[in-house]
Amino acid sequence: MRYALCTPARLRRALAENTPLVIALGGQEYHGEHLPLGVDLLAVTRCLDRLEAEAPERLILLPPFAYGAASHAVAGAEGFTLHLPTQAFQPLAEALFTALLRAGFRNIHGIIHHQTENFAQGMPTDLAFRLAARNAVFAHVEATRGPGWWGAPGMADYYGAGDNPFAWVQIHALMGPEVAQHLPFDHAGEGETALMRALAPETVEDRMAENSTWYTASAPRATAEQGGAGVLAILARLRSLLGLS
Repeated sequence: MRYALCTPARLRRALAENTPLVIALGGQEYHGEHLPLGVDLLAVTRCLDRLEAEAPERLILLPPFAYGAASHAVAGAEGFTLHLPTQAFQPLAEALFTALLRAGFRNIHGIIHHQTENFAQGMPTDLAFRLAARNAVFAHVEATRGPGWWGAPGMADYYGAGDNPFAWVQIHALMGPEVAQHLPFDHAGEGETALMRALAPETVEDRMAENSTWYTASAPRATAEQGGAGVLAILARLRSLLGLS
């Protein structure tokens, strides 16, 4: 279900049922001559589209955030990459999470594919959203429970099965290690080209010969079948993360 299409009654039901609220995070970055600029966002939105089709009442999709700190590390500005510094959008992300928490949502998830090969350490875009989430949660809980909320007696089982406000907003990588068994993690190479052949075949151009970069050298090996296997692994991962299994 799309947030923008929900009535207040539908959202009240989502709050009561603790339905996961999901936002796709991406960017616009050069991905060789054969792939579109929005690969990283398309990978997430097309997978979420499939989850929504499976169970439209079991998750709500926020409008995606289509920009990020792409940098010009892959190609210069002439590659049409749109780079936004984190200080430009981190306040927006924090304000968004604050608004969602104030509305009552406690099961909020951001899904990102851009630069997530070392997700545990983090890269600028996902780190900005993760920090925004933490800041929003800290501010909201202190505003509603008062100073000393974590040290209060009611939080004694925090490290057990107790209330964990920091689970209210979570940021996840689209692909985990289990997905890499089916699809290599790369940039515009075999892995992402296969992913686009499976998820957005209309965006893939047969211009492989025009790619003379090391990171696109493996792209001609990509097949829709390979991408499809990766998509199945991604969907299984998302179902688990969102509690849809």
